[in-house]
Amino acid sequence: MKSFCLEVKAITKPKIKEGVTVERCALFSLFKFEKSKTMKAQVNEIKISYKGGLKSSMWQKISNSKDAAELLYEDWDKDTIGIQETFKVVLLNNSNKVKGVYQLSQGGITGTLIDLRILFAVVLKSLSVAIILTHNHPSGKLQPSDADKRLTTKIKKASKLFDITILDHLIFAPDGDYYSFSDNGIL
Repeated sequence: MKSFCLEVKAITKPKIKEGVTVERCALFSLFKFEKSKTMKAQVNEIKISYKGGLKSSMWQKISNSKDAAELLYEDWDKDTIGIQETFKVVLLNNSNKVKGVYQLSQGGITGTLIDLRILFAVVLKSLSVAIILTHNHPSGKLQPSDADKRLTTKIKKASKLFDITILDHLIFAPDGDYYSFSDNGIL
């Protein structure tokens, strides 16, 4: 299965010496640029990359919750699914083929924190048009909590701004049973 990873790398940036004003630094930099025709700037660049090397022609198509559940459970770490909550997002193209799976967070026994900014950074950087949200309940309880419902609603509202479709939110028990928000009409 493909997964995505975020990489932050540095590119060059002008350094401002202590006691030098920004205006003076800008003038100096402009002069230096004119003189050398090159100016190095250092900023961070976020890069998203594939791990796994699976060609796009081999990406699995998701047609229903069962397809997604089989794919996800097969890849889930069976040593931790009954111990820690983990939240993942399945990234899909416009044909509902899986581009990859990104693990957004791993938390404690009863919860994990989701940063929507990181979620949408990954979704947008991967050029995904649809996603499937998923997490596990180590307790084995498949019913979504009120917090699960609120989070799903919040993500769904935010995704509309970017024209990204939320196809489902799956909750897994350690034995592989799952609950589908879509199948139960609460998405």
